[in-house]
Amino acid sequence: METMGIRRNGTVLRAAAALLTAGTAALSAAACGIADAGETSIVHKSDLTIGVNTDQPGVGARSGGTYAGFDIDVATEVAKRLGVTGSHLRFAPVTSKTRESLIEKGKVDLVVASYSITPERKLDVAFAGPYYVAHQDILVRASDASAVKSVHNLAGKRLCRVAGSVSYPRVHDEMGVAALPADVGGYAACLDDLTAGRLDAVSTDDLILAGLAAKAVKEGHKVAIVNAPFSDEPYGIGLRKDDVDGCEKVNKVLTKMYQDGTLPKLLHKWFDPAGLKVTTTVPQFEGCDEA
Repeated sequence: METMGIRRNGTVLRAAAALLTAGTAALSAAACGIADAGETSIVHKSDLTIGVNTDQPGVGARSGGTYAGFDIDVATEVAKRLGVTGSHLRFAPVTSKTRESLIEKGKVDLVVASYSITPERKLDVAFAGPYYVAHQDILVRASDASAVKSVHNLAGKRLCRVAGSVSYPRVHDEMGVAALPADVGGYAACLDDLTAGRLDAVSTDDLILAGLAAKAVKEGHKVAIVNAPFSDEPYGIGLRKDDVDGCEKVNKVLTKMYQDGTLPKLLHKWFDPAGLKVTTTVPQFEGCDEA
């Protein structure tokens, strides 16, 4: 009987030890899981892929394998201040239609692509910034400039519509202007169709229009910016919705870039030649808390 009792106690002890080991392993796994989750923040990454536009001269454009523009310079500087440079920084093409999905799927870590912060987009991604507040305006052929003095003169005219962009909905849906949609794949195509007479006007952010106008002049076309802004477009840096630490870190970087003159310098570099008057004070940030 005593031997049996010892066996029973031994069994109990072994079972208790097994439970303790399992509990310790579970706690360790949970702790690792938490650490792993934290490490997915851009703050902890030594390599970054940043989504950028490829068809917006002066803002974000690609020629061959080279990217250039205001957004490209902003993205490069932000990455540098996050400790990522050289071959550890990669750019990936995005469009107005694909930005949210590429962030959500983890294909890009950040998006710096004339990305207006809107309540609808904030349901899916987080935004640092804005790093600039642009304004919607209108680009027309120079011969039509006298007929288009404001957004309301676009009624009945063929207006460029790019999938995923807020520009056409701003005019047609929000302002109730009965413009006719002319669907294209991107803003470079908008300019081509405008100068070829296949559409009548392009409405989008003034930074983008300045780049398009400069490109048109180089190609021998006469175009004009109406200079009748009708909206505010806060440009944010998009990142994964739950990366609050990353968002706050990027906001600190952007603040410093304004304070030390880096962002004003980049604005003047890219848009002074087009005659666009830019604002060089720090915009009011949106905040990074998850909704």
